[in-house]
Amino acid sequence: ATYRWRELAFMGLYFVWYVGLIFTALPFWQAIIFVAIHQGATGVHLGSVFAPNHKGMLILERETRLDFLRQQVLTARNVRPNLIIDQLYGGLNYQIEHHLFPNMPRRHLARAHRITRDFCAEHGIAYYETSWFQSYREILASLALVGAPLRAMSKRA
Repeated sequence: ATYRWRELAFMGLYFVWYVGLIFTALPFWQAIIFVAIHQGATGVHLGSVFAPNHKGMLILERETRLDFLRQQVLTARNVRPNLIIDQLYGGLNYQIEHHLFPNMPRRHLARAHRITRDFCAEHGIAYYETSWFQSYREILASLALVGAPLRAMSKRA
């Protein structure tokens, strides 16, 4: 409970600092525009990082029983790492490892990635990793598939 209040206090301090700094440094309307653009850009970035991790991947039915390892590995995709992807994704391109080891420091995810991938190969567990571009192709294909019945209904109406 102590950590919760401490976390809430720090979030409140950050909010006061953020708003105070911006509205002190900029005229009112420029501050409003800055906050809108900053929050919008942050939202787009976060969406572009989070979307490739699970969208279009296996969705388990409530009654499906898988062990923890398979549940994490089969329902997520990794985005193939490189220097730029690692920076843009903040380590979340190693989504499988992030789910298996949520408290692992970012700097260790690449090594855990190799170990996890090799372990899955040895035990016949499908481990999926793809490029950034291909992940978005798969997301769009999945969304098109899910939306097909609605498009068919709207054509009939």
